[in-house]
Amino acid sequence: MLIGTPSAAKIRSASPGVHHKSKLGKHMQTIFKTLAVGAILAIGTGTVLAADAAVGTWKLNLAKSTFSPGPAPKSQTRTYVESAQGMTVTVKTTAADGKDSTTTLTYKEDGKSYPETGSPDLDMVTITRVDALTIHSTQTKAGATIGTAVRTVSKDGKTLTFAQKGTHANGAKYDNVSVYDKQ
Repeated sequence: MLIGTPSAAKIRSASPGVHHKSKLGKHMQTIFKTLAVGAILAIGTGTVLAADAAVGTWKLNLAKSTFSPGPAPKSQTRTYVESAQGMTVTVKTTAADGKDSTTTLTYKEDGKSYPETGSPDLDMVTITRVDALTIHSTQTKAGATIGTAVRTVSKDGKTLTFAQKGTHANGAKYDNVSVYDKQ
């Protein structure tokens, strides 16, 4: 072996590192390409940031809704907003007698109870997700279950249906199907 020239052992020990870096670079390129293709597909299918389909403002369609025993409200608007605390729904109603009211609920779909404000009928709501377009809720007042509801958003995202059964604070039973149009 000549002095000043690298030995074969040194050359062999350097080669795996160079080869390893090259493999790692190719592996990272493959991962990046896979992520990029996935992002493009997600954008194309409209599923980026899989937001709740209910996010937005919904106006009650009285012609498509049923209220038993009634009377139906004059108008109602539901607004859903996502935040770090969960989903917040604000419901603004003008009742048949012209009185305005607002209820607010911030919840997560974790099966835990969350407080609702502004309603004489209930004080807590528990939400669980059924599928991408449907949630189920249970309403309670002072720990007793007073009602259940199913909220469904249509596949085209234009209609929200809120089917609710229960008992008002005054003891009257109700069975309402409220249909809303996306605004």
